[in-house]
Amino acid sequence: MTEQDFIKLIAKELELKSAQVAATVGLLDDENTVPFIARYRKEVTGGLDEVQIRAIEDRIRYMRLLQERKDTVLHSIEEQGKLTDDLRAQIFAATKLQEVEDLYLPYKPKRRTRATIAKEKGLEPLATRMLAQEDLDGDPIQIASEYIDTEKEVATAEEALSGARDVIAEIISDTAEFRKYIREVTLASGELISEAKDPQNLDVYEIYAEYRDSVKKILPYRVLAINRGERDGFLRVKIEPPAEDLIGWLGKQVVTNEKCIFCDEISKAVADAYSRLIAPAIEREVRGHLTELADDHAINIFSENLHNLLMQPPVKGHIIMGIDPAYRTGCKVAVIDGTGKYLDGDTIYPHQPQNRWDYAKIQIKNLVKKYDVSVIAIGNGTASRETEQLVAETIGEIDDVQLQYIIVNEAGASVYSASALAKEEFPDLDAAQRGNISIARRLLDPLAELVKIDPKSIGVGLYQHDVNQSNLLRELERVVESAVNSVGVNLNTASVALLNHVAGIRRSIARNIVDFRDQNGRFVSRQQLLQVKGMGPKAFTQCAGFLRIPDGDVFFDSTAIHPESYETAEAFLQRLQIQPSEARSSGPLVKIKLKTNGLNVAQLANELAVGLPTLQDILDAIEKPERDPRDAMDAPIFRNDVLKMEDLQAGMRMKGTVRNVVDFGAFVDIGVKQDGLVHISKMANRYVKNPMDIVSVGDVVDVKILSIDIAKGRIGLSMVDD
Repeated sequence: MTEQDFIKLIAKELELKSAQVAATVGLLDDENTVPFIARYRKEVTGGLDEVQIRAIEDRIRYMRLLQERKDTVLHSIEEQGKLTDDLRAQIFAATKLQEVEDLYLPYKPKRRTRATIAKEKGLEPLATRMLAQEDLDGDPIQIASEYIDTEKEVATAEEALSGARDVIAEIISDTAEFRKYIREVTLASGELISEAKDPQNLDVYEIYAEYRDSVKKILPYRVLAINRGERDGFLRVKIEPPAEDLIGWLGKQVVTNEKCIFCDEISKAVADAYSRLIAPAIEREVRGHLTELADDHAINIFSENLHNLLMQPPVKGHIIMGIDPAYRTGCKVAVIDGTGKYLDGDTIYPHQPQNRWDYAKIQIKNLVKKYDVSVIAIGNGTASRETEQLVAETIGEIDDVQLQYIIVNEAGASVYSASALAKEEFPDLDAAQRGNISIARRLLDPLAELVKIDPKSIGVGLYQHDVNQSNLLRELERVVESAVNSVGVNLNTASVALLNHVAGIRRSIARNIVDFRDQNGRFVSRQQLLQVKGMGPKAFTQCAGFLRIPDGDVFFDSTAIHPESYETAEAFLQRLQIQPSEARSSGPLVKIKLKTNGLNVAQLANELAVGLPTLQDILDAIEKPERDPRDAMDAPIFRNDVLKMEDLQAGMRMKGTVRNVVDFGAFVDIGVKQDGLVHISKMANRYVKNPMDIVSVGDVVDVKILSIDIAKGRIGLSMVDD
């Protein structure tokens, strides 16, 4: 297949125009980033979004790998002198790697097999004669006796027939169409079975001690759980296909003349080919296929949860106190200002063994009053709920202060606190205090803080440590890149970690940007980026539109308008008789002027010789120059009093925040120690196929308490209206 064939195939698969795919591939090949293409090359791609562009990127990579493999296979077969026109055409037409491997199997160099040993003994001619099925009379034993050769260790006619059957079995096994059919039937009708190796020692795998499910219908998270149970040594797992039916079908394909005297021998070879060669290989493929699907599913869930977590709205305009709870070593307390700057800190010892409860409250009150703290963020780790009780009591004792608290997920804070980045940011603080600052900053600006942490450590998803780690890493990096660039980055406050995820910026350039800022003061213009070491025209083009300078010298630098479109933006404003200073202070003025002048965007796009999508984006950016897409998300729920599981009753209605979404439901924080579970069956008054169709991480939802199990720490919730 040619590159043009790939383009057509991808366009058909994704239901796009070939021209869109070709243009996108060209942009990707020219090393343009996906966020840049999606945002600033809409006219070229026909308005494709990031998801579509990523899909094209993945498919063209696969197609090119497929072509490389085809070239290798064709070269190998040709070197053997066995490449026919028909085989070449079949390999050329293949659209999947598995199809190529099936076609290559008969010619693939093999280790020494029973069939190769039989061939060494001179038994291939007998196998060929048997497969021809032209012998209608005679005795198979007598014919086989002609191949007895004691020097080649063929002592009897039965040994000759056995060796010939081995050759036939391998020929059957290597036939691509046979494997394809058996694979398809196994996928469609097979069952995955797991059983306990030791029924008395099952750990958490009791549900899978005697488990059977359809290969076609088994849920992805069950596949990952079974794989883990097998890997941990608790389960024995197998695929059970309709073996008798498949052997019967295979026999009909191979035995073409039932009058042949070798029919019984061929039938034995068919059964052997299936049970010894084909079935084990297909079982490995099917297990691999199920694992790959489960991996992809789990990675998609993790990615979507991560994206929604990163896009949580920042808590702006607050002085925040972070508390990292602990028992023996004390709770670290830190105060940060509205920019994330560390102001002050302390350590309190309200819990055992010190039990300095009252003094801890005094310490908190002093910091609250000194810095006018309005929100306290409490990490959700060890001693979290005891610390929550302390904070709730303290809030109740403070007069004339609007103070609230919230529990913050601290997953990954310890990873950050020990990182080189944390040591660089706070060289004079210990690791515990650095982690506590991270907890407070997660409330201030989740995106800016969470990008500093390995996404796998953030803890949203299921079985993230069991899936293909390279695929997971690639997808999570994409998620972070997408979130950072959709929000945009303040060039004068962004950390190296945040800048590193801006389109077109490598870590070395991110470091150079911060160094330039430290040495020369704040950026006043995007054009100054070209003075940064390592920032060439290509990198500048990719990143400039995503880097913002609020209150900079150039109004457009505070918007998502790309520098390459400044002339168009200026002409647009001039056409409407609007000064940039007016637009800065009154975004709606643009629509007012359009209306009063009897103009529309399409008309102006034509007059200014610019694409309609670009001009529409310019208009949107001018109207809302500092728009933050995160502001549209649900605001976090703040509390000022503590709630315990013992306070809950079935039937109570509450508001909660979705903390994690998995295949079987969503975990919701309702303000007690344990998150409650809304099972997928309790999410709506209709069938729900995917919980993510209903909720996302960070959503604030109304729930009803169905059940409370204090001993097991379980809370059952429902989102269904009565």
